[in-house]
Amino acid sequence: MKILTYPTKKFLKENDTKVFNVLQQEIRRQKEGIELIASENYVSNTVMDAMGSAFTNKYSEGIPYKRYYGGNQFIDIVESLAVERAKKLFNAEHVNVQPHSGNPANMSAYFALLEHGDTVLGMSLAHGGHLSHGLPINFSGRWYNFIGYTTKQDTGLIDMEEVYALAKKHKPKMILAGFSAYSRNIDWKAFKKIADEVGAITMADISHIAGLIAGKQLENPVPIFDVVTTTTHKTLRGPRGAMIMCKEQFAKVIDKAVFPGIQGGPHEHIIAAKAVAFKEALNPKFQQYAKNIINNAQALADALTKRGLNIVTGGTSNHLMLVDLRAKKVTGNIAEKALEKAEISVNKNLIPYDPEKPFVTSGIRLGTPALTTRGMKPKDMEIVAEFVNKVLDSIGNEKKIRSIAKEVKKYASKFPLFSF
Repeated sequence: MKILTYPTKKFLKENDTKVFNVLQQEIRRQKEGIELIASENYVSNTVMDAMGSAFTNKYSEGIPYKRYYGGNQFIDIVESLAVERAKKLFNAEHVNVQPHSGNPANMSAYFALLEHGDTVLGMSLAHGGHLSHGLPINFSGRWYNFIGYTTKQDTGLIDMEEVYALAKKHKPKMILAGFSAYSRNIDWKAFKKIADEVGAITMADISHIAGLIAGKQLENPVPIFDVVTTTTHKTLRGPRGAMIMCKEQFAKVIDKAVFPGIQGGPHEHIIAAKAVAFKEALNPKFQQYAKNIINNAQALADALTKRGLNIVTGGTSNHLMLVDLRAKKVTGNIAEKALEKAEISVNKNLIPYDPEKPFVTSGIRLGTPALTTRGMKPKDMEIVAEFVNKVLDSIGNEKKIRSIAKEVKKYASKFPLFSF
């Protein structure tokens, strides 16, 4: 990706200096730091242009060419463009690009296909699932009966024998495959086979790996599963938003669940940006980008392993990894704060069978989409791993961590991000 030349925000600078000044600080943070949060990335200038456009001024409840407001003739064109590009990108029969984010996308899918109290078999949050996959205080856990499958204690891999046993025992209305913190491939066909045997609807949440699927590096569940949800940022490198893909037989109930079931008017400036991002992902160059993300993740995992850190599952097949910090006698929350002081952004994360609480954790989750967008390669992951390791070995030594922060800023400057 070219150096980003986001607008200098002339009007913001002139009319709201407080917000402008905070924006400048955030730009500095992104430029000078190392972004290792697996769900974050940098959008292109073109995506940014679409987000900050006149499309934001229009109300457009309904779907293209079936709106509840007038004046949508051009909105219909741009949203239809997003839909058609998404269909091509993922080989989807039907697409709704209106969900504002991943949580309401999943909510809409459940709303369309389930009744309150229905049983869903999904990945346990303690083993890598997402909060919208059954967290008790999330709508999903309050409204539906989620049964969590786990990973094997010795390998960290999804226990497919357990998935089958739980499906046979509980006869779920839906089987959900997808994750927020799992570093290996999912066997979509195996999940589909189990679902067919027990008569369950199949749903996949590919929010984290959508870009790797679009880039033809991982298997695509869209032709296999009944419904697939995804965010449009993360590895897909689009604006913050989401979409739902499904078989044609579910198209009407999915569309009605999004609107008027869950949401009101769609954010058409974001949908325009989604259309742009889908075009970028359809470029054959995106396939190499997706491959580079995985290569960098594997190089980073290897480099951390060499430094005595344990990677859950022994490595990664996608863009992320869970790092077990217990060998360093450091908890995830302490590591996250120390790394942040060194201009390295990560997030604390539970590891499977974690003895710590969710706000403490024994691990951190790392990912390589943002660093790959900046142009870093596997050789750079060795240096990044050394930065991380040095911080973890310097917990409590503020002077040393400040020194590492200077090294990080100097290294990050070799990979320019913004230009004004």
